[in-house]
Amino acid sequence: MRIATYNVEWMNTLFDDDGTLMRDTVWSARHNITRARQADALGTVFKAMDADAVMIIEAPDSGRKRSSTTALESFAKAFGLRTNKAVTGFANDTQQEITLLFDPDKMQARHDPIGAETGFSGSKTAPRFDEVFRIDLDVDRTEDLVKFSKPPLELAMRTTQGFEFRMIGAHLKSKAPHGAKNHDEAMRFSIANRRKQLAQAIWLRQRVSDHLNARVPLMVMGDLNDGPGLDEFEHLFGRSSVEIVLGRTDEIPLFDPHARMALSRKLGAAPTTSRFWIRHEKRFLQALLDYIMISPDLRDHAPVWRIWHPLDDPDCWAQPELRDALVDASDHFPVTLDIEI
Repeated sequence: MRIATYNVEWMNTLFDDDGTLMRDTVWSARHNITRARQADALGTVFKAMDADAVMIIEAPDSGRKRSSTTALESFAKAFGLRTNKAVTGFANDTQQEITLLFDPDKMQARHDPIGAETGFSGSKTAPRFDEVFRIDLDVDRTEDLVKFSKPPLELAMRTTQGFEFRMIGAHLKSKAPHGAKNHDEAMRFSIANRRKQLAQAIWLRQRVSDHLNARVPLMVMGDLNDGPGLDEFEHLFGRSSVEIVLGRTDEIPLFDPHARMALSRKLGAAPTTSRFWIRHEKRFLQALLDYIMISPDLRDHAPVWRIWHPLDDPDCWAQPELRDALVDASDHFPVTLDIEI
């Protein structure tokens, strides 16, 4: 079985309100790339991955007029993909959903949110991901009320061979300091936003611990937008979102080899899954943001991870069409997990 996670930059702009893929010469939301060029690049990447399931981060929007599942099933039909069924969870207001595209001949996937419905009062123990989490973010003995801007997607999975496991797709993101009038205010906004992101990671880790303590096979995947050495706030907070979700030494851990490699290397090269253009510095920044973390029991099922980085993966580099498609399709690259389940 091959499982993938893929953050597709502004995939929503490739579809009309009916979910029809627009392969035309209009500019996409990616710089200097048309909708047809981005769509065709994505088709090339998805075909090359040939995954049984793809957790799409920043999937097309769901709302009164648009449907993420309709758009992705339209995308699959346009390129003849066997991953032709989609399931999504709680819609958000960012036009970037978390949606799983999967092969119905290999597995079944069902949105199955866990946790209490709290209302405005919230809960200290991991509530449902569209509800409110209460936590003291800054040790001032005053509880803060935290919500996900992009609620994680919780899925109950079952393969055609009868293997059952849980899957959580997540996109943790710290907002930019919009509205700041000066450097000091920007720093205050940034610290507050990062603190909120870490609270969301703690919330997610509580749910992870619930499953691991119950010995439920689990995969947590997506874009955690945080990691060791990524920014100046690491020393302020002590732990990144990645480390929180992986678990403390006194908790049952999740495992991702790329995360472990990055955490063990304070200096030197580490894997990367994204490539961003830094305009004012006129250079590209590469970062490790995307992960597939698995529970200890799944490590007994011969897991093999791969980052489809066009400049780092020899097989991707050796195929010019795939190499160029990976660059055109998104500012993130897919991560896959091959596992015997």
